[in-house]
Amino acid sequence: MARIRSRDTGPELAVRRALHAAGLRYRLHVRGMPGTPDMVLPGQRAVVEVRGCFWHQHPGCRNARLPATRRDYWLPKLARTVERDRAVEGALQATGWTVLVAWGCEVRCRDFLAGLMERVRAIPRLPRNRLQLLKRRTPQACAQGVRLLKNALRLSDRTQHPERFA
Repeated sequence: MARIRSRDTGPELAVRRALHAAGLRYRLHVRGMPGTPDMVLPGQRAVVEVRGCFWHQHPGCRNARLPATRRDYWLPKLARTVERDRAVEGALQATGWTVLVAWGCEVRCRDFLAGLMERVRAIPRLPRNRLQLLKRRTPQACAQGVRLLKNALRLSDRTQHPERFA
């Protein structure tokens, strides 16, 4: 698993190229935000997450099959990833961000990338002065999002492992 990359993957680079070609500018892997999103479009207050089908268990995808061996290891590991994705998405939405998800199997299709660009363009762009106000408040909004994420993860941990909190 040491060779599995978390950034600059093939699907992520394809989405980045499509966003740039469409004239959309973004920031990469913003650490201060919940979940460190892959691409952040501050002008639209939108986040684009590129998820691998296996690691994030894309529903209905043939690439999301569980390995035949060591299921006792893989089931909880992949379930935690899916739960974390839900918590991160909720924390981002709670702080006013629009979350768009691109799955690895979908990114291969040009029609999907064109549709993703249309969805991003459909999000209203913030006026310039409002954008600068948001930039000033970003650390507080991000801190609030991180608090929401930590609380959500704590709650999910309590439900999955009640014996630890007894």
